[in-house]
Amino acid sequence: MEHPILYSFRRCPYAMRARMALLVGGIQVELREVLLRDRPAHMMELSPKGTVPVLLLPDGTVIEESLDIMLWSLDESLHVGEWKQLINGNDGDFKHHLDRYKYNNRYENPLTPDEHRNHVVEFLTSYNDRLTNSSYLCGDACTLADYALAPFVRQFANTDRSWFDELPFPYLHQWLTGMLESETFRDCMVKHPQWKDGDEPVFFGS
Repeated sequence: MEHPILYSFRRCPYAMRARMALLVGGIQVELREVLLRDRPAHMMELSPKGTVPVLLLPDGTVIEESLDIMLWSLDESLHVGEWKQLINGNDGDFKHHLDRYKYNNRYENPLTPDEHRNHVVEFLTSYNDRLTNSSYLCGDACTLADYALAPFVRQFANTDRSWFDELPFPYLHQWLTGMLESETFRDCMVKHPQWKDGDEPVFFGS
């Protein structure tokens, strides 16, 4: 096996951030696009929890968390600022409330979708405040935190785009637009057909 193998799902925000990190890190992988309702047996053998992304390295190491893939892919010069705090908040309370806002009927909980939405807005307020002083979340260069959080802010925004666009967060809107219009994001979102065992390899990245 010459290249790492990445099991991915195009629309999953965790997979998006892993793909962006691989692109920024200049790492070429064999991309295996999966459908979560039709998970490949090999992926399940590598990572029985059945979520994407999953990265198999040539030495047999399996990396099955998106943040770990990012840390493996990105130069330490991009691990700057309060990235741990930002990502912990995103992967914890932000994602908790985002899921219950977007998919409220899947959960039993005492809060309404709008109440969950308001909790997410508290995070967005803090992001906008940060961005009043710098172009990106941890300074004037795009770093780990930006790549890690942008797919989730995008997912929230797309749940009700007209409502999101009216939020009084000009710096956040500018940041998100820049992230989504970047070459890195566009390249990470190129569509690929579902991978099947026996298919010719599809290579992704440098």
